[in-house]
Amino acid sequence: MTIRFLADENFDRAIVKGLQRREPGIDIVPVQEVGLRTLDDPTVLAWAADEGRILLTHDLATMKDFAYTRVDAGLPMPGVLEVRESLPRGLVIEELILIAGASEPEDWKDTVHHLPLR
Repeated sequence: MTIRFLADENFDRAIVKGLQRREPGIDIVPVQEVGLRTLDDPTVLAWAADEGRILLTHDLATMKDFAYTRVDAGLPMPGVLEVRESLPRGLVIEELILIAGASEPEDWKDTVHHLPLR
């Protein structure tokens, strides 16, 4: 199975576009393209879980709490990658390419990680 991403509402669109340009085969969709714009974090996480997508977010304050609430409740949570907005876009793109190419969805299940991973 391949890694699939969902970029939350405020995730840097330039990163999404840069990732798609560099690696057209990577499966990433912004919430705006799947009808989730303006919906709350738990709803976005539920959709990501239903679709088996790791959530990409700049929300370092609350998203992880909602993610771990799902885990504690025994609900599926394919993973969250928190990305500081101050990180260089190129670094984020490289990290996401590495994650997509060198890991499996199971590696991220029920976890929240911060980029960069190194």
